[in-house]
Amino acid sequence: MITAPDRLLHQLEWRVVRRLDGRLQGGYRTVRRGSGLDFAGLRPYVDGDDARHIDWNVTARLDEVQVREFTEDRELTAWLVLDRSASMQVGGPERGKQDVLTELALVLARLLGRGGNRVGAVLYGSGAARIVRPGTGRHQALRIGRELDRPAQQGTTTTDLAAMLDTVASLARRSLVIAISDFIGTGEWQRPLLRLAHRNEVVAVRVVDVADDILPEAGVIIVEDAETGEQQLVDSADPWFRARFADEVDQRDAVLRSGMRRAGVPLHRVETGSDLVEALLAIIEQTRRRRA
Repeated sequence: MITAPDRLLHQLEWRVVRRLDGRLQGGYRTVRRGSGLDFAGLRPYVDGDDARHIDWNVTARLDEVQVREFTEDRELTAWLVLDRSASMQVGGPERGKQDVLTELALVLARLLGRGGNRVGAVLYGSGAARIVRPGTGRHQALRIGRELDRPAQQGTTTTDLAAMLDTVASLARRSLVIAISDFIGTGEWQRPLLRLAHRNEVVAVRVVDVADDILPEAGVIIVEDAETGEQQLVDSADPWFRARFADEVDQRDAVLRSGMRRAGVPLHRVETGSDLVEALLAIIEQTRRRRA
């Protein structure tokens, strides 16, 4: 039986993955720079070896120059952090933020899950997080897609960003962590982000819809907070209210950029109207330049 995630992944493989394959070279081989993190043993020095790898203590004991060898981390473990909160339901009927998140998750899982790399996912909304343990290949991308196809959990609609980051920090070690969210929520998330970035390479992808930042002039309307569900009757044409709304948007964005910059985490913006291939190419290119 072909399910919705199967159909969507098949479409994305033809529409996005095939186009990306012809334009990508290399990829993530190891999260950390250098010759690897796992000590493999010692051997005698030979001409051309890097002098920085000489173990001087052992050399002095054996009276022969010994070099430390390391096992390079060729396989990658990646975690996708996927925001399933109420504010991610914002967007037009054809393509909203949740649609973009699903497409990004499936494409990234498909691309990263090749060559022996393992991909897991943390789906965080209300209630307890749903965790897809790391796996490889196309089947793993479908596992993540099927979890995304399940209805979001009911309950409080506010996203606790700190708890979301703490959850993945308890799972990820020396991994690539890609957080896909609109980053609209609560909680003092800066410290958890610093802790997560200390042990992992973290990339933040912010999914944005025009409704997040622009208030339409529609007269007296009921405004509902997408996270808390709180409603308020306002005059959308009131200059004071529009100016206050714009100031709050600017302040929210400034706090987000500042916190990401402090943690050394690149922040990428993907709009609901973006071309997925071009958006992913921009993210990959910026990440490569940063790692160079």
